[in-house]
Amino acid sequence: MKLIRIVAAIAACAMLSVAQAQQPIIVKFSHVVADKTPKGQAALKFKELAEKYLPGKVQVQVFPNSQLFGDGQELDALLLGDVQFIAPSLSKFDRYTKKLQVYDLPFLFENLEAVDRFQHSAKGKELLDSMTSKGIKGVAYWHNGMKQLSTDKAQLKRPEDVKGLKFRIQSSDVLEAQFRTLGANPQKMAFAEVYQALQTGVVDGQENTWSNIYTQKFYEVQKTIAETNHGVIDYMVITNAKWWDGLPADVKAGLTKAMDEATAYGNKLADDINQRDKKLIADAGKAKIQALSKDDLAAWQKAMAPVWKKFEDGIGKDLIDAAQKSNT
Repeated sequence: MKLIRIVAAIAACAMLSVAQAQQPIIVKFSHVVADKTPKGQAALKFKELAEKYLPGKVQVQVFPNSQLFGDGQELDALLLGDVQFIAPSLSKFDRYTKKLQVYDLPFLFENLEAVDRFQHSAKGKELLDSMTSKGIKGVAYWHNGMKQLSTDKAQLKRPEDVKGLKFRIQSSDVLEAQFRTLGANPQKMAFAEVYQALQTGVVDGQENTWSNIYTQKFYEVQKTIAETNHGVIDYMVITNAKWWDGLPADVKAGLTKAMDEATAYGNKLADDINQRDKKLIADAGKAKIQALSKDDLAAWQKAMAPVWKKFEDGIGKDLIDAAQKSNT
């Protein structure tokens, strides 16, 4: 009888091991924007493709709109293993490497195509691995779009129009310097808090892409949006380097394939989504879209130029030069 119980116990353990081996790897993907944004669409496409290429081996769970972690906690959550993929704005990495501050320099890139060319260059690709010593592995760049400036004031054409105003910014030393150079007061604030801060007057304005301005309804609580295209909001999709290195080879290959295809899909959508949302904002008639002349834009460029010199040593002149070359 004792022997029978031992055999039964061994069999039960074996069945449990088989069942555990058959359990899919849970992959949590957390982000802070809406599903309808370029990032939201790319994340959903990644889930679809990963589960297609690795049936029964992985289950991807996507958590949009800061449902799981806000942008103040998601990096720590990734390093603790509480989430497997996040896609923070490139502005969020300056505590890990100063090199990625290149993306925050005002008026560095002429358009999203120039950003794309730089990200596909040797220098751009090197930046994906610039934080591995800190436990962070970059796997892709995802586009959002070019930034526009908005305020609750009726006039927004020249740099002097923002003097003394409070602007919400991402947690970035470059963006803080950008607004201080303009004589404005930057306020670092989580993305999920921005609408209420604009609505209640805690801040007077913000900078963002058309898709974020529309999906987060910022246009409802701002009077004017100036089409400045003064910077870029793009993301780096990152994972925990130790977790990534510990994956089975076939799973890593499948996730890589899914990520590459989701990246191409989402990045192709980015410009279309932003142009669509710009039109939807205009049609809503709640915020005026302020067109700027060449002279107006030149004034903004001149006012923000000192920011480049301030951060050149930390970023590296070679990186700035490589980024500038992408404009041609």
